[in-house]
Amino acid sequence: MRRLKKIFRHPASDQWFLFEALGWLCWAKLLLLFVPFRWIASRLGRVKGETPSPISEVERRLALRVSWAVQSVALNLPLGFVCLPQAIAAKWMLRRRGLASTLYLGLRKGEGLKLGAHAWLRVGDKILTGRAESFHHQTIASFADDVCA
Repeated sequence: MRRLKKIFRHPASDQWFLFEALGWLCWAKLLLLFVPFRWIASRLGRVKGETPSPISEVERRLALRVSWAVQSVALNLPLGFVCLPQAIAAKWMLRRRGLASTLYLGLRKGEGLKLGAHAWLRVGDKILTGRAESFHHQTIASFADDVCA
């Protein structure tokens, strides 16, 4: 409950971003639980695509704000919003605002024969979600928005 109160301490404009992030995170998690991934993947963007690296300062600030909102909700609510729902939610929030992004899926060989999977999202040259783990994973798929502008 104390974590939920943190959301209400922010200004109204930040609260809106946080509640929007919560909605997209819940939607992404429900889809991942009940819908085949191939259906979700077809709505993530162009397969094996990349979005351009140069973005304006305004776009960079918007992307960082979306990243902050998604990660704040994921960290402060015990609903199990791991890397893939975070990347999907941030991607859809950015898409609504006309900012193209690339979602990556990666694998890492762990101890023994175990594989570790990870997802991260990039806008311009910034990795918005899943940055820390992204360096340890080999990219196996990417989904890019067509340039929105």
